Amino acid sequence: MPITPESASANSEKLCRTAPVIPVLVVDDVAHAAPLATALVAGGLPVLEVTLRTPAALDVISAMAGVEGGIVGAGTILTPADVERALKAGATFGVSPGATDKLLDAAEDMGLPMLPGAATASEAMRLLERGYRVQKFFPAEAAGGAKALKSLASPIPQILFCPTGGVTPGNARDYLALPNTACVGGSWVAPKDKVESGDWAGIEALAREATLLG
Repeated sequence: MPITPESASANSEKLCRTAPVIPVLVVDDVAHAAPLATALVAGGLPVLEVTLRTPAALDVISAMAGVEGGIVGAGTILTPADVERALKAGATFGVSPGATDKLLDAAEDMGLPMLPGAATASEAMRLLERGYRVQKFFPAEAAGGAKALKSLASPIPQILFCPTGGVTPGNARDYLALPNTACVGGSWVAPKDKVESGDWAGIEALAREATLLG
């Protein structure tokens, strides 16, 4: 059923307040989906963003959606077709690197709560004008990092951000210390080598470490 930008942002804020880090996952093999999600949830990171960057992504979302305690969404949502496919796969939220009216219209009409991306004050203001007060700051490091995000806090204090793109354990606290940061998105909690080797205990340990950043 259709949703409003305001309800989408309320959903995004709830997700962002769940844990300090949202894992940003690029998964090539659906066989890794359930054990990866289980490890991350067990480590204290239940909100999972599966990016639509691999042929297996939609099947991965479907498999992760069955993991108890997991809240699975689709990242790299670019088109209305992506919205439809993500919903059919079982995604409960969507994340986009930017935002267009066509994309947001589709997400609102189809009922997929979106965390839309912005990199500048103008983009952030335009999304706020539409009703999205919770946004993704992307690409965070390339767009100026924590200093740039801090500079937006005074003139636009009503916007909450989830910075992603270049966020690491080394700089995550810089973002999380800001009043306009609700959480961060990062891929370091599920490194490719650990996923491919099935080191689920190692990934759970990284997730537990990430929960201490907030």
